[in-house]
This record gives sequence, C-alpha cells and structure tokens, in this order.
Amino acid sequence: MKMSNMLISTLREVPAEAEIDSHKLMLRAGMIRKMASGIYNYMPLGLKALKKVEDIIREEMNDAGAQEFLASAVLPAELWQESGRWDVYGEEMFRLKDRNNRDFCLGPTHEEVFTDIARNEIKSYKQLPVNLYQIQTKYRDERRPRFGVMRSREFIMKDAYSFDKDQAGLDLSYNKMREAYIKIFNRCDIDAKPVEADSGAIGGSGSAEFMVKSEVGEDDVVFCSACDYAANIEKAPSTPEVSEKEDLKDLVKTETPNIRTIEELVKFFNTTEKKFAKTLIYNADGKVVAVMVRGDREVNEIKVSNALGGVVNLNMATTEEVLAATNAQVGFAGPINIKVDTLLVDEEVRNMYNFIVGANETGYHIENVNYGRDFEGIVGDYRNITEGEKCPSCGAKVNISRGTEVGHIFKLGTKYSEAMKATFIDENGKEKPFIMGCYGIGVTRTLASIIEQHNDENGIVWPLEVAPYHINVIPVNIKDEAQMEVASKIYEELKSIGVDVVLDDRNERAGVKFKDSELMGIPMRVTVGKKISDGEVEFKLRTAEMETIKIEDVVNRVKEEFNKNKLTIR
Repeated sequence: MKMSNMLISTLREVPAEAEIDSHKLMLRAGMIRKMASGIYNYMPLGLKALKKVEDIIREEMNDAGAQEFLASAVLPAELWQESGRWDVYGEEMFRLKDRNNRDFCLGPTHEEVFTDIARNEIKSYKQLPVNLYQIQTKYRDERRPRFGVMRSREFIMKDAYSFDKDQAGLDLSYNKMREAYIKIFNRCDIDAKPVEADSGAIGGSGSAEFMVKSEVGEDDVVFCSACDYAANIEKAPSTPEVSEKEDLKDLVKTETPNIRTIEELVKFFNTTEKKFAKTLIYNADGKVVAVMVRGDREVNEIKVSNALGGVVNLNMATTEEVLAATNAQVGFAGPINIKVDTLLVDEEVRNMYNFIVGANETGYHIENVNYGRDFEGIVGDYRNITEGEKCPSCGAKVNISRGTEVGHIFKLGTKYSEAMKATFIDENGKEKPFIMGCYGIGVTRTLASIIEQHNDENGIVWPLEVAPYHINVIPVNIKDEAQMEVASKIYEELKSIGVDVVLDDRNERAGVKFKDSELMGIPMRVTVGKKISDGEVEFKLRTAEMETIKIEDVVNRVKEEFNKNKLTIR
C-alpha cells in the first residue's frame, strides 16, 4: 500500500479522554475513532491489525478441530426465555422490539443460539463431538464504558461451544481449547496466564480465565510465589487465620456515640481490627442477607452469591432495609437478634474469641461476643484472600496483582441443553442432553492488550505476526527520481514475496515519516536516501539501532527477521 493513498490520521497530542496506553496509542496512531461512549469505528490501520489477530485465532481454532459459522447478532426473546435468562440477565442487555411488537435483543453472548443449532442439527451420538465457533460483534450496555476498547459497549468476540456425549468428552474438548488458547496468546506475544475463575452468569462446573497482568486491570488475580497456582480473587479460597484461644467472657454493651467505622472503633476500644467482626447487609434478589467477616477483611460478593444459590442481583441494603433489620442506623449492625432472611458467617469469625460487634442499637456496640454461644449462622468462606496468605495449593505465600481478562473457558455441562431440551440419541437408543463447553476470547480486548504490553515512548511496538504492516519503505526525498526508483523497486519486491509493506510516498519531511512509522509501530523500516549512490540503504528494526545494508540484501534481511520469528513468507 502506498501511503499517499491511505487514510492516515495520526495525532501528536494525547486525547484528553484516553486513560491507558492502548487507548492513547490506538487514537494517536489513527486505529480507532470514537462514535459514542463505549462505541468505536475501526480505521483502516486498526482493522488490519484486528484481522491479523482474528487470523491467528481462526488458524488455531481450525487446527483444534473447531468449525466456524456465523450467527445473527439480533436474537429473539423466545430463545432466552427457554433458558430462563431473559428476565434475569440484567441491564447490560440491549433490548428492542420489531414492528410487530416482538421482543429481541442484541446478542451479548450466544449460548442459546448455539444450543438451538445443536438440537436442530445433531441427532445422534455418531455426530459427536462437535465444536462450533464464530467471530462476531457483541453488544453489552456497560454501565461504565472505559479504557477504549478494553471495556466497550460494542466489541468483537470469538465464542465457541463444544457438544459431547459424556463428561470424558467434555474434558477432552476443554483441554483442546485450553491448549489452543495458549498457542493463540503466545502467537500474539502477550503474557496471558490461565487462572481459576468463577463461572458467573454463564454457569457450569468449572472455568479458567486467561489473564494479562495490568496496572489498570479490573480484576485482582492471586498468584502463588512458589507454585503454578493462579486464580481470580473471586474464586481463590481464603485460609482462616487461627485465633489464640481465650476463656469466654460476659457480654458488655458499650456506648459508642457517632462511632461507626472500623478505624474509629479501633481507636475507641484501643485494640486492633482483628478483634472486630463487621456485619454487612445486602439485598439479594429481594431477600435481606447479612454477611459477617473479620474487621480487616473484605466481603467477596461472588462467593456470597454462590452460597445463596447463584444470586443475580446482590446490592448493599438501603438505609430503610438496614433499619428494618437492625432497628438502628447504618454502622451499628450486629448478628445478635438481627432480622434477616439469611446470616452468613465467615469461617474466620467462627473461630474468633470475645470479639466486638454492632449492638443493633444506634450508638452502641457489644464486646465479648462468641459464635455458637451468642449467635449462629451459615458458616463458610465469604471473604477475599489477602496478600501474603497461604496458597490453597502448596501453602506458600500468595501475591495479588491487577489483571485484565482476554479469554475464558467454561465447562457448561447440561445447564443449557437441559433447559432448552437439546438432546441426542446415545448408543443405547436413549435420549440424552448434550454435555457442553463454552470458550470465549475478547478479540478487540486482545488487540488492546498487545499494545498495553508492547509500546514505548515513541508509540506502538507491534510483534511481527500481528503488525498491520511489516515494513515501511521511506524515500527521504520523493522529488529525487533515483530515490523513488529504488524505493519503488524494494516495495514491489517485498510485496511479491507476501510481505505487508507500505511505501511512504507522501510529500512530507523525513522526520515526520519516521515519527509516524514509530507511532504506528511498524516493525521494520528501510530508508532510501543519498547512500543509494553507494548502493546502500538504511535498515532499522523498531527498537534497534540503524544498520546500513546493500540494496540487493534488503529482501534477505527481511526474510531473516521472519525466520527469527518463526514466520513463513514466499
């Protein structure tokens, strides 16, 4: 492609709306342009890079035995009503009606569609296993779109669904997808680690997220300092700290006027956070639930939702709901005689002695409270694991880092096939539900993650396989016929062997061309200048020093870089 024919719209200044490197650089390099909050147009350069990522995904999915198809993005409500998700999916779903007043949605995910395809097309165990995938736009009305294409309302996803006759088949399909994902992210040259994860609203018995470490990531990821254990903090089990045993003391109600927070209480009682148990009150799908954790701990709302049987909407209780449950203002809740539908007690609290809680009376707390003697509840793990706790796998200390999810794989089992009566005839002539798996990759998020991990002060540093263009041929002076002749010859030779090459034939200063080339992240650059009189040009890798090479050696030098990256060209 000749740059004089390209729509080039690089920016020198960082747009005010951009917060993270990938967002800044995608805007500055002219890869994307904003249409509305969380909605972006992909410009030619951005689309070309996006297609490179899609090509990698297709190759690895096909190699793993999956078959590509394409579903509609406009989905009828009836399918979602069959699975039971139409009324519970939440406000992220874009809903619409057609001219006949029938309900539809813009697909946020496609479990129902794939299940419908399977029940209509697959009749016998002889047709199994089957793995179908698509690369398609999804729509979710995010409450807070941010970070460019990292969290947007319209995004491209690769979603695949496997259909097997039994659990052993699902395990095999799941492991194939896990290995395919590892290959995909390795080829994209991003460090994406598979971590244990909660299945969330998708459902199923087991799942793993592929996370990239990121300071602006929206998830906390737990990594063991000694073994390979890694998990989303939502999933990671905590290890209760053992309290020193004490003789049980009598209850003492103490006036604590206008003292509500743990920090204030620690000062008032002249003790530590470990001597307190705080009681948080939630509305869980219309029921009032209280959760107790130690004073220095944080409630893990995913664990709470799972303990309650998969709650869809878990929100902090209103002031009115707190008053009804405790007869007190916010800040004085405690477990003794609390009026809630369910009381969940973290296992660490059960093992504490003589601790302090709210008295369910405004301005008062109770000292020397003990589980079993003074109150009871449903004991379990309801809190976040913390930095330095024991690894659930080996017992070494864990570290916690921020991360961004780029892929997620699930063992769905029969969650959707049973709900939607998607069955096949097995070897014995009996009707059985499909055993399903679900496998997603955020394609646009993967593209942004590549940029997050590959950039410097001058712009993007594309890995060769996903670079929109591999090499930029820059004639210093386009009015110099000899320079243009050599530059055009190199350009045509590289094109002929299948290299994505751009010829910067714009009437701009060489410095402008160099800056644009670095901002766009083009991995290789050939500068055609006055040295052609000696039969030489300058060759430069994006992050290396300039080399002077013979004109006739350019093609071989480019091939050498492809070989180093284990890529083939003609």
